[in-house]
Amino acid sequence: MLDSVTVVGTTPSAAVPPTTAASAASSDPRRDLQRLVRSTPVRMIAFGVVLIVAFVATGLVTSVAVSDRARTLDTLLVRTEPLANSAQNLYGALSVADAAASTAFLAGGLEPQETRDRYTRAIGDAGAELIRASNGLGDSDDDARTVLMEIAAGLPVYTGLVETARTNNRVGNPVGAAYLGEASNQMQTVLLPRAERLYTEQSARVATDQERFIRPPLFAIALVVLCLVLLVLAQIFLAGRTNRTFNWGFLGATATMTVLLGWMLVGGIVSSTATDRALDRGVAPLQSLTSGFILAQQARADETLDLVRRGSSRGYDAEFTTNTDKLTTLFADDPDISATLTAWKASHARIADALGTGDFATAVLITTGSGVQDSSTQFRALDSKLVDGIEQARIELRGNVIRAKSALAGMASGAVALTIVAAAAVAAGIAPRLREYL
Repeated sequence: MLDSVTVVGTTPSAAVPPTTAASAASSDPRRDLQRLVRSTPVRMIAFGVVLIVAFVATGLVTSVAVSDRARTLDTLLVRTEPLANSAQNLYGALSVADAAASTAFLAGGLEPQETRDRYTRAIGDAGAELIRASNGLGDSDDDARTVLMEIAAGLPVYTGLVETARTNNRVGNPVGAAYLGEASNQMQTVLLPRAERLYTEQSARVATDQERFIRPPLFAIALVVLCLVLLVLAQIFLAGRTNRTFNWGFLGATATMTVLLGWMLVGGIVSSTATDRALDRGVAPLQSLTSGFILAQQARADETLDLVRRGSSRGYDAEFTTNTDKLTTLFADDPDISATLTAWKASHARIADALGTGDFATAVLITTGSGVQDSSTQFRALDSKLVDGIEQARIELRGNVIRAKSALAGMASGAVALTIVAAAAVAAGIAPRLREYL
């Protein structure tokens, strides 16, 4: 009979079923999360979310950019440019009034009715432009409002001095020249500089607003292009995972964003081209012509005041030469204006010759006469050319601004609508593919 055998040094161990070990390994949360993230449904959802967010962001950015352009162009049309034009008209009316007052004074005694009417009309036009300019001010135009108030306060002072000078001139009182000189000094040192400052500031704003938009909305266009690239990548991914070449939802989104891109390219280029043309054919000529208009008015005031204030220490004739030299330089490339300016300077030379021989009456006649070779006739011809040029440049400016604004019509709301449609199309394209995995 065999004895029982005891095995020493061994410890029985429980066998672990293979299925239990595999189950323990597969329940690792990190691996589960990695597998979930790498799964096709999650990637589809991620692509869809990214695309939808990109579409919404693109729509908002495009809408804001286009709305800002349209709002600025509208403000330019309704407020900024009309205010600049009113400032230029105000300067012109004040200059005409000053020149008419001086011309009337040279006539002596009872001034010609035509000259008196021209002065009265100019003062009325200045008052009307003050009101028109004030109506065009915005809440932030405090400086312009201050300038207009100063002009409005100084205008009655000027007209009072002119009336005092006229009264003394009628009775032959020599003190009338002193009053007229003081009135002209008020005009030349207070009213006209402020009107010129108002025009300069508003004209600069017109140019600045135009320069902001000489380029299309490049950032918004780049966002649309980015959305199209993302759409292409998403469709390549879907085609590889689902073995379907086309996804109608994504194709619809691509078509929608392509329409938006084309709209923005065409509208942006047309708007930018019109804005650039407004700068070249409107703003730049307008600034040159208005500067010439101001210089011409100053030169005419110097010419008349040189006779009124004869014996004055102020060199009006030298100032006339300085201003007309600036005009010659400014319009060196314009033969029409240059020829008219040359004729005016020739008339002025005749005035200087008459004064040189002591023939004051002839000098006054050349200055105020209506003959073809007289200075007043030549000045009016130059003034007429400058005013017509200013009006044509203004028409060109406003026409191009209107075209620039029209090219953007509906684009702000259209961009939002199209991007929403594209986002909905993406969601519709992903939904059927996700159901295949659920």
